[in-house]
Amino acid sequence: MKKAVYPGSFDPITNGHVNIIERAAKLFDRLIVAVADNTSKSMTFTAEERIALIRKSIRAKNVDVRRAPGLTVDFVRKAGARVIVRGIRSGQDFELELAIAWNNRRLAPGLETLFLLADDSVAHIKSSIVKEIARNGGNVRSLVPAVVNASLKERLGARSGKSIQSRRG
Repeated sequence: MKKAVYPGSFDPITNGHVNIIERAAKLFDRLIVAVADNTSKSMTFTAEERIALIRKSIRAKNVDVRRAPGLTVDFVRKAGARVIVRGIRSGQDFELELAIAWNNRRLAPGLETLFLLADDSVAHIKSSIVKEIARNGGNVRSLVPAVVNASLKERLGARSGKSIQSRRG
């Protein structure tokens, strides 16, 4: 069975993440979405909440969502996978992801990294920008799954279903 792991903080999962997950799920028998505890970021949702949001956002049946504390390479090996999937939106993403891939290869030479280019329609979406828009009352409906939009409204107290123009006019 060909397994791959798609790691990330997914705070929150966006339509860009969904695009990568759905496409990667077609390439492997099993795709594990590894929800990281990223201590360098301030999280809006707990790991358990992020896992639940991802499960509600994904249609592919061969996707498993798990919490992944610690080093990604350790999680990948324990999961019995040999491939790490990473999404690329831009050249800037590629620079960062390439450095991570090289370090992962140093730590675990048997693992490979597969870069998937985000579809043009979602390449502009970034979780931190989604949260900032939602925090300030902007419309994020086209950027995240419906369940995430509702959760952002509830968590941030933002009116993320209304556009900024409609509030000003």
